Amino acid sequence: MCVAVPGKIISIDESLMAMADFGGSMREISVALLPDPKVGDYVIVHAGFALNKVDAMEAEDTIKMMRQVIDDAKIF
Repeated sequence: MCVAVPGKIISIDESLMAMADFGGSMREISVALLPDPKVGDYVIVHAGFALNKVDAMEAEDTIKMMRQVIDDAKIF
């Protein structure tokens, strides 16, 4: 099973690598597959690549739900 995770673009460099915030966890991702990526955009990321932009409210709701599932499962 594959899971794509929403994150918020914090910075982008000239090689189209970006830092993204995933609910408090920062990761480097590629935004090369996106048309016109911008700092502040929320994106769906899989395997280190931003696949598409998503609505900010939808992304924040998804992050909140994922955090709740992890907290409820007590697996981490």
